Amino acid sequence: MKKMKSKNGWTCLLLVLAGVVLGGFIGSLFPASPLNFGQTFGLTSPMILDLGILTITFALTIKITIASILGIVIALIVYRFL
Repeated sequence: MKKMKSKNGWTCLLLVLAGVVLGGFIGSLFPASPLNFGQTFGLTSPMILDLGILTITFALTIKITIASILGIVIALIVYRFL
């Protein structure tokens, strides 16, 4: 009788993040290739909150490329076969 393993959501999240990072790294290795084509969105200039004693800077920029999307797809395929 086969034992059923339950898949962990944290494992999926970790694999997807690793796929995004590796895809972004591969895209930056080949800047002239079509893998580096994508869109950047987010805050272009950071928001600064100055409270006198404490200064907090908020900034977030996300760059989605074809290489990072391929990394996500490969990570999901790997997760499916775990």
